[in-house]
Amino acid sequence: MLHYGLLILLPAALAVPAAIPGPDPVALDHPMITPRATLTDRTPTRVEERDILDSITGLGSYLGSVLGTFPSYVASGVPQFFQGLPTGTAVQSSLGISSSDLAATPTQVLNIPSYANWTEQGWNLRFRGNVYKQPSISTEKLNDLANIFLIGTDIESLPVDQQNQARNLTSAIFVIQQDDETVTMNIEPASSQGNDGTGSGSNAITPGGGSQNITLVGTTTEQGDFDQFLPLANVSGPGGYLQQGNSTLRPQRLNVYANGTNTGNATSYLVPEKGITIISDIDDILRVTRIYQPADGLLNSFAKAFTPWMNMPEIYANWSQSIPDFHFHYLTTTPEQVTRNYMDFIYKTYPGGSFDTRPLNFSDISATLSIRKFLLTKIFQTYPQRKFILVADTSNSDVMKDYPLMATEFPGQVQCIFLRNTSATDSGDKFPYDTGGFEDLNNSTYMFFKVPDDLRGLDVVNGQCVNTTIKQNITFSIQGLPFGLSKKSAAGGRRVEVWVSMLWVAMAAMVFMVL
Repeated sequence: MLHYGLLILLPAALAVPAAIPGPDPVALDHPMITPRATLTDRTPTRVEERDILDSITGLGSYLGSVLGTFPSYVASGVPQFFQGLPTGTAVQSSLGISSSDLAATPTQVLNIPSYANWTEQGWNLRFRGNVYKQPSISTEKLNDLANIFLIGTDIESLPVDQQNQARNLTSAIFVIQQDDETVTMNIEPASSQGNDGTGSGSNAITPGGGSQNITLVGTTTEQGDFDQFLPLANVSGPGGYLQQGNSTLRPQRLNVYANGTNTGNATSYLVPEKGITIISDIDDILRVTRIYQPADGLLNSFAKAFTPWMNMPEIYANWSQSIPDFHFHYLTTTPEQVTRNYMDFIYKTYPGGSFDTRPLNFSDISATLSIRKFLLTKIFQTYPQRKFILVADTSNSDVMKDYPLMATEFPGQVQCIFLRNTSATDSGDKFPYDTGGFEDLNNSTYMFFKVPDDLRGLDVVNGQCVNTTIKQNITFSIQGLPFGLSKKSAAGGRRVEVWVSMLWVAMAAMVFMVL
């Protein structure tokens, strides 16, 4: 959720009567690099549920991760900037949008690039996204709303490009989700997506056929979400058919377009039964965020253009070019409303791949308390024969807990875990992190590293996860504590944890006082 300072300001900003509509926000290029298809009428395919996992359906909304009486960013030691955002009718009433004005506003679709699994019935493709309307908000009002997120900075003091970025992201946050909507998708073979230096976008291939229309089962949830797996018909095309998932190791690309809008474009991936999937976090591992520095983190996330972290794109491009069966999956727990910037950055900078983000709706209450674990479990269960490489950084407490847990709960499936040690390379990271979850893992399956070149030359296909020139020196305890408290104590471990919780609260309070 937003930190207390933002929570205090947000209702006041929303309570201001809507200003007279002014110029529209500056348009961002859509993350898709492929053109929208020319839609033609086709007979919809028969729909049925996926074999391995049930589709996410039902109502409900994200409740927030709360431990005791403290917000999640205090419990984890890291601010979660974009949690607890207003949605739906709350946005409409707060901005003073009339029902008639809303009815005249075009319906748009956030279509998240997803993945398909192979079953006895053929390919089952996950359709995941949100249906919404974007109200007209004046530039003056957008400035007021954007300033809520810009700690210690006024939007008008920023360079013009950063002002435009902040207004665009603000307008993406203050949208009105649409429930009870029927969604129909058009599917076509995709020639490319992403950037791995080869011109094709990734190691995935373009299938010979598969063009079809599919209408999703049921309608969108109360918060406008849709998330379900549906079977694909193996329709012939100019180049043949879709390749079977048990007879190929190469992922196949499909463009997926939401009918009735030019905003709902995505490229999804048919991922074979066997091979290697890399699940990668984004903040502070693929791009410079400094999420552990609230003012910097918000500015980097909200206004500044996304910047790659050092030469990490080169490492990912090399994996894409050298490992034919590699499937790239990008997982961020950033809420849906702010993920278009993430997708745009990834597909301009890194190999193309599927995407996961924090949905607005959950039917499983456990997911509300551990969204990363929920999303990780979903993809692990979807591909029981695939190996996984997990990549993130130590500033994320969910990662530090959930990554080693996946290796325990899915034995034999986690090939490597790579964690950037942010506290070792950025003096601004003052938050502790816990390495205790790795104690029972084989130490040849994970590595804490400092710079991207530490990953260069590793034979990850054959399980080489450790660069022997990089000293690990891991003590399985909470790291980064002052006064020597990082040393493990079996008898005092619980006392240290309680002390750390108190320390995090105090640190958070000091940050806010400074700001």
